[in-house]
Parts: sequence; C-alpha cells; structure tokens
Amino acid sequence: MLEIITSDALSPIRHGFFTRKGGASSGIFAGLNCGTGSSDLAEVVQINRARVAEAMGVPLSHLANVHQVHSPTVVTLTAPQPEGLPKPQADALVTATPGIALAVLTADCQPALFADPVAGIIGAAHAGWRGTMDGVLEATVDAMEKLGAQRENIRVAIGPTISQRAYEVGPEFVERFVDDDRDNARFFAQGNGDRALFDLPGLALHRLRAHGVGHAEWTRHCTFSDAERFFSYRRTTHAGEADYGRLISTIRL
Repeated sequence: MLEIITSDALSPIRHGFFTRKGGASSGIFAGLNCGTGSSDLAEVVQINRARVAEAMGVPLSHLANVHQVHSPTVVTLTAPQPEGLPKPQADALVTATPGIALAVLTADCQPALFADPVAGIIGAAHAGWRGTMDGVLEATVDAMEKLGAQRENIRVAIGPTISQRAYEVGPEFVERFVDDDRDNARFFAQGNGDRALFDLPGLALHRLRAHGVGHAEWTRHCTFSDAERFFSYRRTTHAGEADYGRLISTIRL
C-alpha cells in the first residue's frame, strides 16, 4: 500500500510526498522507486509512476517532471508534456492548469511543493544545497507570480529531506556558504573534528520567508535516518551500494 505524507499548509490542494512504500521495485530499489535515471528496470519504474498517477487521480501522461540538474530553472506548463520527447533541463515546475500533476524526484535533496489556493496556481521544486543557494525556491515563487499568484498567499511545504544531524560537511563546504553570505553561518553546527552539520531545510525556510511567502514549513522527516520509508543518496553512498531509488513528490489542481 502506498504511504503518502501530506501537509495541512497545502490544504485543500491535492498533493503528496510519497515514501518508498507500496512500489514494485526490488533489491536496493525496493519499493516505490520513481527514478527514470536510476539503473532499476525501466518497466518497473513505470509501474511505480503509474501507481502515483492513479493516487493523484491523473493519467500517467499527466504526471509531469523535468530532467533535474541542480539549477534555478523553472518550467511553466500550460498543457501535459508531450510523450516521447526529452524532459527539459530544470529543477522546478509551475502551472495554473487543472489536471497536471507536477512532480519532483529526491533522495536527500528537498522536495518543495507550492500552492496559492486563492489564485489556483501551484509549483514543485527540487532543491538540493546548490539549487537552494542559487535561488530555485525564489525562482519558483516568481514564476507563480507571473501566472497571477500573490506571494503573500503562497504556501510552501518542504517534504522528507536530509536533516541537520545527518548532513555532515567539510570546512570548504561551510566556507562556500559563508563567503556567499556571512549570515549563513547560523545554518551550521559543530560536528566531529573539522566537520560541520548543515541545516538544509533551515536555510530553505529562511530564504522562502525572506522572499515573502505567506507560509513555509518542513514536514520534519529525515530521509537519511529512516531507511524503511525513504531512499537516501548519502546512506547508499555510506553503504557502498551501486545506486539508489528516488522518492516522488507531487501536487495538482
């Protein structure tokens, strides 16, 4: 059975942060692996994606996603994506068109779902450290505004992502963020030796609020620390496994 995490912040807009439960994949991908870029069997990934589409009440052809590249690029959709064509390189999608389920894939990076329920405009973003730093969240808000959303009415929920206690980084990583903005130091805690612990969702929420959205929250689920429910790139790397599954998060009007 599928397990779907939802956020009251996005109600009544239909959405879901899907865990790995309820899928057809096996082995290291066991469960609901929706990553077409993984080495999982393509036909099994399509079965998983079809289950997600069904849960969202749309045909599989209306489950829209992009070729994620850790960028601040946003795609605006006015119709379902053409079948058989390469997905655009981007990391966020927005639409005002009912019946299109916007989807992003993650495995430690943040899935962020956006909704202006007043204007009837939604968005979805994939926000790892680079995308967050480069402004993908703010760019998603801006793209929604171009469709007629009002930022004070935009509500954002960040789904399962790697938490600060699990996100250990080196001094050069900290330096990159602090060089960009000295205030970013607040998102790092002392780890072992010269290591630091990075609060990715804390940074994302700060940036969203600074950009003026009406509400932003994190579901507080950590992908790294819960292997039964979530795929995690970092956990897979630590275990020396060859590949990893991708979680899907989606929202529709």
